[in-house]
Amino acid sequence: MTARVLVVDDVAANVKLLEARLTAEYFEVVTATSGAEALDICSRGLCDIVLLDVMMPGMDGLEVCRRIKADPRTAHIPVVMVTALDQPADRVSGLEAGADDFIAKPVDDMALATRVKSLARLKTLTDELMMRAATSTEIGFDEAMDPRTISGEGGRILLVEDMEASVDRIVRTLSPLHTVDVNADPQEALFAAAENDYDLVVVSLSLSGIDGLRLCSQLRSLDRTRQIPILVIVDPDDRQRLLRGLDIGVNDYLLRPIDRNELLARVRTQIKRKRFSDRLRDNVQMTLEMAVTDGLTGLHNRRYLERHLTSLVRQAQDRGKPLSLLVLDIDHFKMVNDVHGHLVGDDVLREFSRRVRKAVRGIDLVCRLGGEEFIVAMPDTTSALAVLVGERIRQKIAGEPFQVTNGSSLEITVSIGVSSLESASDTPEALMKRADEALYGAKRGGRNRVSAAA
Repeated sequence: MTARVLVVDDVAANVKLLEARLTAEYFEVVTATSGAEALDICSRGLCDIVLLDVMMPGMDGLEVCRRIKADPRTAHIPVVMVTALDQPADRVSGLEAGADDFIAKPVDDMALATRVKSLARLKTLTDELMMRAATSTEIGFDEAMDPRTISGEGGRILLVEDMEASVDRIVRTLSPLHTVDVNADPQEALFAAAENDYDLVVVSLSLSGIDGLRLCSQLRSLDRTRQIPILVIVDPDDRQRLLRGLDIGVNDYLLRPIDRNELLARVRTQIKRKRFSDRLRDNVQMTLEMAVTDGLTGLHNRRYLERHLTSLVRQAQDRGKPLSLLVLDIDHFKMVNDVHGHLVGDDVLREFSRRVRKAVRGIDLVCRLGGEEFIVAMPDTTSALAVLVGERIRQKIAGEPFQVTNGSSLEITVSIGVSSLESASDTPEALMKRADEALYGAKRGGRNRVSAAA
């Protein structure tokens, strides 16, 4: 994971040291020696993460952080405050200023790499979400982001710890902002994580007689828990196990004794990252559904039909099973639009789609080709049975007037053409052509009827 990191410090030696360490981890580094210079770099979009020293002359790091977070153009950029170990007040002030994380001086190489990588992933997700949101707005589909997602608050956390003092401290710190479930048994915790929708799992590596890393490995191996972030709590002298944990997929860590402000910051970052990832997956799924769904009726569209009809024909031929097709065309639909307007026409199309869906089976594929023309593909259905289904649809459409928004009651009818697979060499195109010809026969015969291909 690479990113462009802005290092802000007025001491040249500190800048050079951080630059060398980050470059060794293959990050691109930009430097600034003052708050004003850092704000200019951020406003021009030249960095992905800001590594910000608290103590600087003129504009200190806390003020720089406040200004970054107050500007809509830069508020999404993660900010890491570099603080001294004996300055807990700086961490409180940093949280209040909007800092995303902290690194203590002297800077540890592993802590630096872990924090920056974690926030780089969060920044990537944020950028992707912002781009999708902008695109959605441009095409007229705007969906507001839940404020809890942006803040990283209101999370559901599973804590796996058996030290009562540690449990009490962590729960007291997190419970004002999050819901915390505690489980001291790793096996029970694994079942709980798989059954519940957790935003974060916090695992102690000091569990009595039990290897906490095994739980982390199991969480990463199960499909139900693979996406849940893992935060481990380790003793300062347990570096080797921490390295193994990071190798198997642990997202972040806290050293004992736990600093409450670091705990709040780490938890917030991981919960935001989980929610942003979930949101992106949901957006991808929604985009795929929109690409193959007719927005007016909710039915599948022509693109979906073209892709799936070929598969249905092949499966029917391979299994030696029948397959039938209905082509439906609403009679005199242009007159509905011309006389009553397109809004009424849309009402008719929606109600027509609802009645057709109720008249067929769940395995039948119902699509809107466009305009007033629809297709129903019916696996395991002979021509004779398809004609009966077509007649049932015709009766449902003609049997009850359509009530529309302007208060009118419209008599609607439909003409239906039927075709079926005829041989092992038949094609989707031939099937569609025969159904179309049958539909034209129904239209010529007076409409409001079902006609089967000869």
